[in-house]
Parts: sequence; structure tokens; C-alpha cells
Amino acid sequence: MIKRKLTKKIKIKDIYIGAGEPIAVQSMLNKPASDIQANVKQALELEAAGCDIIRFAIPNKDALDLIEPIKKAVSVPLVADIHFDYRLAIGAAQRGIDKIRINPGNIGDESRVKAVAGICSRCGIPIRIGVNSGSVEREILEKYKYPTPQAMVESALQNARMLEKYDFDNIVISIKSSSVSNMIEAYETASAACSYPLHLGVTEAGTLRMGTIKSAIGIGSLLNSGIGDTIRVSLSDDPVAEVKAGIDILKALEIKTDCPYIVSCPTCGRTKIDLISLAKQVDERLAGCKKPIKVAVMGCIVNGPGEAKEADIGIAGGDGSGLIFKKGEIIKKVPESALLDELMKEIEKL
Repeated sequence: MIKRKLTKKIKIKDIYIGAGEPIAVQSMLNKPASDIQANVKQALELEAAGCDIIRFAIPNKDALDLIEPIKKAVSVPLVADIHFDYRLAIGAAQRGIDKIRINPGNIGDESRVKAVAGICSRCGIPIRIGVNSGSVEREILEKYKYPTPQAMVESALQNARMLEKYDFDNIVISIKSSSVSNMIEAYETASAACSYPLHLGVTEAGTLRMGTIKSAIGIGSLLNSGIGDTIRVSLSDDPVAEVKAGIDILKALEIKTDCPYIVSCPTCGRTKIDLISLAKQVDERLAGCKKPIKVAVMGCIVNGPGEAKEADIGIAGGDGSGLIFKKGEIIKKVPESALLDELMKEIEKL
């Protein structure tokens, strides 16, 4: 059982993060800000995939028109991603955004930070301080020579103090790097230095394959040590893939347990059925299942039930047939062609 660090509880619309609340999976819309219909459609797809919080860029004043249609379409909290122009943050707050992501260091002098903090305070809107290796202030970079983990943490905490100066502490912090080791060190340092909830992510992680691997290592390592309150798997891919990867990281760590957990063997020379295809089909058929069960897909009748005896339900293939077992006990033998359907029938009974 992972013992999580208890951070400050932050409310974002109807959900809470921090203080031991469930870890929220986030993603970001990637359609042109001018295409409201495409953004609404993508937001609906993300919500259906299990995304807990949706972020989108507000690059200009016209992009503020995204807020109301997306809010009307989905029920999950929405985050406006703001850079440079503090007036866009104020406009987003006025239009009903649920959270704002800024880097206070790049929106101008403190009077502008004060203005954003003021309206967010009045509207009950949290601010995420988003620092990454490319956004560290010049004076901090001069001190550290390059964006080290310590430099990024110093930037984040300096920005937090700027908001605190104006009596604002409804804060979430993210400190991302494309380097997995730097990202891990930065979050560990920040976790030790403050009690604000942390949003985890490896920025510019890459394509689906490599980006998922880097994110699983970085995000997974921190979550396993109890650090992190929300996560985003950043991929050069469909944002739905980000959500699926994020959920899978939580499932792998047994943090998310309100869904099936599938184990399957890698196959060997004893395998007499098309187990790879079968495992994929089981995964697809259980995509919408909410039962907290462990399902085993094994390729060998000889070892399958024994190796996977802790599974609530499982199948083990043989030569043209297979076994269905529960907790290691065989309950029936069926033809290979009926294995998948018979497994689903038994799962429905659980």
C-alpha cells in the first residue's frame, strides 16, 4: 500500500485534489483554438475515456470563446492555459473557467500577478504554477547556469511566494522536464519543500511508445514513493492515448482499483493458441468494465491456473481448447473458439 504525502486540499469545480484525494488524470486539447466544434468534440472524447481534468490553450482573446461551449458539453473541470498576457487569465476567470495555469514569472510585473490572484480569489479559482526547463527566470538561470532541478524548484517556489504575498494560496505546482531523472529530482525536492499539491508530468515526452515509457518511469516512480496528486502523460499523439496511458499507470501501481486488472503471459513454445490476439480481445472487451477484479489470460493449461491462481477469473489455452478457472480452481473446459465468450459470461456473474 502506497503511503501518500498529505498535501493541501484544492477544489476544482466539483472535484478535490491533494490531501489524499484520488489522483486525477489530466489531458490537453490539441485542436486549433479557432475551431470550437472540434475542441468540443475532443473534450467529449476525453471525458468518455476517463479524463478527470481537461486543459486547453488560450493563445488570444478570441480563444476565450472556447470556454462556454466546452463547459456546456462536459462536466469535468476545465483549465485555461495562459502565457504572457495576464488579461487572458482575467478574461478566463470572468468567463467561468475552473482553474488557470500560468507561470507568474512570464506575465509581467507584480501588479499583473496581483490582478490575476485577486480575481481568482474572488471566484474561487485555483492557479497552477507551471514551471518547466524552458521557462525558468533569467536571474535563476544565471545562478544555476542551466535549468537544473534545483533551479526549477526555486522558480516554482518563488512564484508561489509571489501569489502568497497577495493572500492567495489556492495553488497547484508542476515542475516538468523532458529528462526523466531531472523531473524526478525536481518533484522530490519540491515535495520536501512545500505542501502544495503537485501535478506530475514529463514534458515533451515524445511519441506514443517512448513518451509512454518515459512517463511511466517518471510519474510511476514518484507516485510509488507517495508524491503526486494529479498526472498528465504528454504524448505527440491523440490526447485520448494520454488518458489511457495515465489510467494504466495508476492501475499498474494498484492506485486505481475500480476496474479490471489484466495479467497475461508472454507466450512460449508451449503455447498452442493465438494468445496474443486473445489477450488483446479481452483487454478491449473489458474496456468499460468497472469491476475491481484480476483477470488472467494464460497460454498454457499445464502452468496457467497455477501461475495465476491469485486471479479472480482466468483462462488458460491448450491445443484447440482451454480452461476457465477461478482463484486457480478449474471450473470448465471449452473449445478455443468459445473461450472469450465463456470468459465474459463468467465475469458477468462476478
